[in-house]
Formats: sequence, structure tokens, C-alpha cells
Amino acid sequence: MGKELFEKLFTLKGKTALITGGYRGIGLTFSETFAEAGADVVITARNLKGCQAAALEIAEKHGVRAMGKVMDVHDSKIVNQAVQEIAEEFGKIDILVNCAGVPGDQKPVHEMTDQDMDDVMNVDFRGTFLASRAVAQVMIRQKSGRIINISSIMAKITARNLAGYSASKAAVNMLTRAMALELMRYNIQVNVLMPGYFLTPFNTEFFETETGKTLVRKMIPINRLGNVNELKSTALYLATCPAFLTGAEIIIDGGHTIP
Repeated sequence: MGKELFEKLFTLKGKTALITGGYRGIGLTFSETFAEAGADVVITARNLKGCQAAALEIAEKHGVRAMGKVMDVHDSKIVNQAVQEIAEEFGKIDILVNCAGVPGDQKPVHEMTDQDMDDVMNVDFRGTFLASRAVAQVMIRQKSGRIINISSIMAKITARNLAGYSASKAAVNMLTRAMALELMRYNIQVNVLMPGYFLTPFNTEFFETETGKTLVRKMIPINRLGNVNELKSTALYLATCPAFLTGAEIIIDGGHTIP
């Protein structure tokens, strides 16, 4: 593929991307990837300092406009206000990545409290719904947009002590399908990315232990964790994908879900 064709297909110059949970982990990978492709990025989370620091570094490195903004995704008033302000500030929102999420406490169902379930569902599912609903209204006016939901392979497989997390991600998958069906008439594509286990600063210590290494060998046929950089090409594709790709579930897991 020639350079000119590549840039024509995958450039994000002139686009504005909003990434929830975008200042660390997989969310930061999306923020950096989009900026590298030329997009202006808005990084949101509850941690304003974290968002602002990531935005400053991205702006300096890639020469794009980048902003960090507080947005607590489980509060509809905060989400609606933030999205309105972002749309006014940047003039549009072309891409939304719903990456904000929490794993929840690992407990068997019979030991979970109401709050345990609410905590994970309010962020992982409700947060995806609220951000998507608010941004979809902007995209409908534009008659274009791409929404990328971050789910997990735990939406497809069963594991002990992760009922809340798995249920929330399965709900995100079904929400993606419904939104894709409803929004395609407005030239809005909605797809879901389902990562397996990726190495991040938050799990490095565990996976360097013998228990962690044994777990990797047992679970992942490729015999290693994913590197977040291995998500970049998929992130870029989902942000530039043709209208014919919508409602898709993209799994990247080193073969974890094959057996």
C-alpha cells in the first residue's frame, strides 16, 4: 500500500475524538493513536489532573489540539453538560470511545452486595449508555460519526467471582448491536472491541509472579499477555472504518477464546 493511499484511508486530520477513561491504560492508547493520525482529542475521566497531563503530553508530541476534562460517566447531568461543552468548543465530535470502566470487586454472586453490583454496572454499562446517548445526539446533527465501545472477552466466557463485570460487558455488547441498528440511518457506525488480557501498569506486578505466569500459560494459547501497542492498528481501523462495518464484535485476545 502506497503512502498516499494509506494516509487517505487512515488519516484523522480534521476529526475530533472523545475518549472516556482516556488518560491511562487502553484509553491512553486510543488517545495517542488518534492524535498520531492527526485528530484533536478530548480525554475525559474523573481524574482531571491525569487527563490534563496526558492531553498536554499528546499535544506537544503530535502537534494536535488536546484537552483534558472531568466527566463522571455514571452521572447523566455531568455527561450531558460535558458533551455539550465539548461539542461547542470543538464544533463537532466525530469519534467516541467508551473506555471508562472498573473491574469491580471479585466475589461470588451470593456474597455480592447491592453496591458491589451497582458500582460496576453504573460505570461499565450505564456509563457507556450515557456517553453514547449524549454524543449520538451530536452525531445525528452532523449525520456522521463512529462510536467504539470497549467491552471484554469476559462478555463471552465465564469465570468465577466476576459476575458483575461479565454481565456489564455482555450488556455493552448488546447495547452496541442495538445502537448500530438504530444509528446507521444517520451514517453513524457503532462497533465493540473486546480485548483479552493486556499488560498495563496496573497488572504488571501480579503477572510477574509465578501465579501470574502460570495463569497466562494456562489461559492464553499465544503464551503471553497482549501489549497495548498491539491495539493501535485496530483502534485506527475502527475510527476510519467504512459504513458497512457496524455492529461488529472485534476480539483481540491471543487466542484466549479459541478453546
